[in-house]
Amino acid sequence: MGCLNPLVEQMLSNDVELQCNAVGCITNLATIDENKFKIAKSGALIPLIQLAKSNHTRVQRNSTGALLNMTHSVETRRELINVGAIPVLITLLNSSDADVQYYCTTALSNIAVDEENRNRMQATEPDLVPSLIKLMDSKASRVKCQAILALRNLASDPSYQLSIVRFGGLSHLFNLIQSGSIPVVLASVACMRNISIHPQNEALIIKNGFLEPLINLLNFKESEEIQCHAISALRNLAAASPKTRLAFFDLGCVKECCLLANSSQESVQSEISATFAILALDEVTKLKLLKETPILEVLIPMTFISNTEVSGNAAATLANLCSRLNAYDNGSNGEGAAINDNYDYYEKVLSAWESPQDGIVGFLQRFLTSEYLTFEHIALWTILQLADSEDERFINLLKSNHDIINNVKRLNKQNYEITLKHNQEENQEREEEEENRYDAALELHGLSQQILELLGK
Repeated sequence: MGCLNPLVEQMLSNDVELQCNAVGCITNLATIDENKFKIAKSGALIPLIQLAKSNHTRVQRNSTGALLNMTHSVETRRELINVGAIPVLITLLNSSDADVQYYCTTALSNIAVDEENRNRMQATEPDLVPSLIKLMDSKASRVKCQAILALRNLASDPSYQLSIVRFGGLSHLFNLIQSGSIPVVLASVACMRNISIHPQNEALIIKNGFLEPLINLLNFKESEEIQCHAISALRNLAAASPKTRLAFFDLGCVKECCLLANSSQESVQSEISATFAILALDEVTKLKLLKETPILEVLIPMTFISNTEVSGNAAATLANLCSRLNAYDNGSNGEGAAINDNYDYYEKVLSAWESPQDGIVGFLQRFLTSEYLTFEHIALWTILQLADSEDERFINLLKSNHDIINNVKRLNKQNYEITLKHNQEENQEREEEEENRYDAALELHGLSQQILELLGK
């Protein structure tokens, strides 16, 4: 890399051709990872930043292109911030040249990947978000996409999630997620996914009408990523408000999720199963799931999926759907939503005891013997809900199922022995993993003991 010093000297000359060619060489050299740090330490960054402000478009393009190439590593991104590249890149977002805009938006998007960089920009660059939002209307599709992606990366932080909404980003995103252009839709729904994380944004997102277009994107079969970001945004919104959770039924979101649950890619299934889990935790929407949807027929096959996040979420949802169904008296949830109309919710659960596939009973047996602590906990907790239901149908089914009873007894004994050994070795130092196993054993022993007492075993 002995050529760096001469190239730096040529960048400092007053000859535009020399400047342009020297910067072009730096741009090419910066495509190789091992060169980036050498360029950063050679003193080339400050001349590159100065030339980015050149009145000559070719020099601007080459220098911003070189700066972009330098943003592909963590170390050089930090160096760029230290030498003052950010204000220049933000100023050049207003350039009349689409290439310069593209290089600058992409460079800022890369820099925004790092949490430390986002914090520094949040503290010192108030014009960043408004400038990027302005470019969401760019006629150049690639500039528009990169501006949205830069906002998506910034929206990894709560402060930026609020800033994007405060500066009017929602109205642009509303149009862009319905644009029909796959790259634009993908960038926009990914940005919306991050913005929707902040609970203070939920009301404005709903008010701006995002639920329906997000639900429509669940059918965007051309892109698994778009489907995944859409259901993830919907999952975030579901966690924020009972009213929104009820809207999921009225607008067809739950129906679409049921249709996709066992036919989509794992990334989409993961978000759908998490959405079901949220709905099953709400006392009102839990009952609507049981009464108005084929949720049990959807969830039981999902418990077979090898991805433990998907199968675990599906199982946890089943557990919550089996919980406290005998606790609802005539009345409402306090918001005017009826929670009892003499519907036999336990009968609905009972109808799925042995089917589809191996039914609820099969799911319980599989999870009890999984040798995976989380799955064992879910199975025991589900059995406890049914044993404590005061519904004789389930109590008799559990009492008469020797496999379930024997596995509950096995886990009871196994986890009792773990806790006993731990207590006998009370003064010994232990690894964190051992302590966690002891805590899990206490929980599993407690659940299994309650089940055996309730069932008289």
